[in-house]
Amino acid sequence: MHADETDIDADLVRRLVSGRFPQWADLPVERLTSGGTVNAVYRLGDTLTVRLPLTERGAKDVEREERWLPELAPGLPVTVPTVVATGEAAEGYPWAWSVHRWIEGESPVEGHLDEPELLACDLAEFIKAMRNTHVEGGPSAYRGSPLAKVDAQTRAAIEELRHAEEDFDADTAVAAWQDALAARPWSAAPRWAHSDLMPSNLLVARGRLTAVLDFATVGVGDPACDLIPAWNLLPPSTRDAFRDAVDVDDATWARGRGWALAMAVIQLPYFRNTNPIISASARHVIREVLASQCADRQETLRGHGPRDGPGGIIRFEASTSGDRRAV
Repeated sequence: MHADETDIDADLVRRLVSGRFPQWADLPVERLTSGGTVNAVYRLGDTLTVRLPLTERGAKDVEREERWLPELAPGLPVTVPTVVATGEAAEGYPWAWSVHRWIEGESPVEGHLDEPELLACDLAEFIKAMRNTHVEGGPSAYRGSPLAKVDAQTRAAIEELRHAEEDFDADTAVAAWQDALAARPWSAAPRWAHSDLMPSNLLVARGRLTAVLDFATVGVGDPACDLIPAWNLLPPSTRDAFRDAVDVDDATWARGRGWALAMAVIQLPYFRNTNPIISASARHVIREVLASQCADRQETLRGHGPRDGPGGIIRFEASTSGDRRAV
């Protein structure tokens, strides 16, 4: 999937485990299927998993997770990964790797949620708990910066998709992206955010959220990026309830939708031939974001705009003196 991705298989994992942790040498090793693009994850026996970064960047992300998870975990309402042990580079594998406790559950699948309304509330509770965490000194969240940071990359991806064999409305995507960029930026103190709430990083049981995985991109900044489940997982019928529960203004909602769109349009051309799970998710997100964008515009035309202004967007109108003022 990545040009700089290292090869990992079950035999390598067995050798790494046997060399570093001989007490687990006889446990069976099984690759877990997921849409993950940063780590390979193997089940080790019944109670453990082995997580191995696929790239050098992923190796650095693991260090972040191991540093901050122990401080964040006590304030979170669901189970999060527990690092049991850490291994070093060996057997030709170039980076540190880690052993985690196995967490029961299944990743949710959009369109096949047992309790979508309850799941929306569970996700909102987790996001608020992250946002209100008072752990000091955190690093910058991977997606906690202004959307402008990924503007060039997002526009380039939209143009690439415009000419690809995809059912993709590039002009509507550009309009949606420009609306997100126009939303008022985050001006409060930086807040904690997971910043990668993809379905593959969530576990559910009987329809309820039970665990959140992969805190490798966790940090502080604009928490809008954590709203992406509204478009990558939850059905449209639950979005209002999710937004009410997570308690954000129009500008934050618009930026969250912008992050969902940016992630999807960047992922689709990159993974369309190598990762069918990520590609399918990206197509779904693009459809949902553009549909919700069109619905919002229709509401505005009918005179029922967003809750606290047009998407939290800064617009200008001319005053009688010829000056322009923000409205």
